[in-house]
Amino acid sequence: MKFEVLRNNLSDQQVSIQDRTKKFAVRIVKAWVWLEESKVPRTLGNQLLRSGTSIGANCSEAQSAQSRRDFISKYEIALKEARETKYWLEVLIEAELVSLEKFKGLIQETE
Repeated sequence: MKFEVLRNNLSDQQVSIQDRTKKFAVRIVKAWVWLEESKVPRTLGNQLLRSGTSIGANCSEAQSAQSRRDFISKYEIALKEARETKYWLEVLIEAELVSLEKFKGLIQETE
């Protein structure tokens, strides 16, 4: 698989948070596949996969929140998952398992 598929394909147009986080999850899945093919330790790749796909799942779940408090809680969880995803991306880069250039777009999206 060519690595270009991991780049952000979002344009400057308005995109809903649900669509944006789903596209991010797809990019994380593609990154995970690439990591698996690159022989990166499976545990690290799986941590990235879990946190990176959880962001969109929580945003999606928030749309069916039972209360304002529940809605806010789901988005707070999504924010925590984004921070965790950034952490795993940074670990992979700092351990020199991947280059900053390859995951730069993913890191920017977590911010």
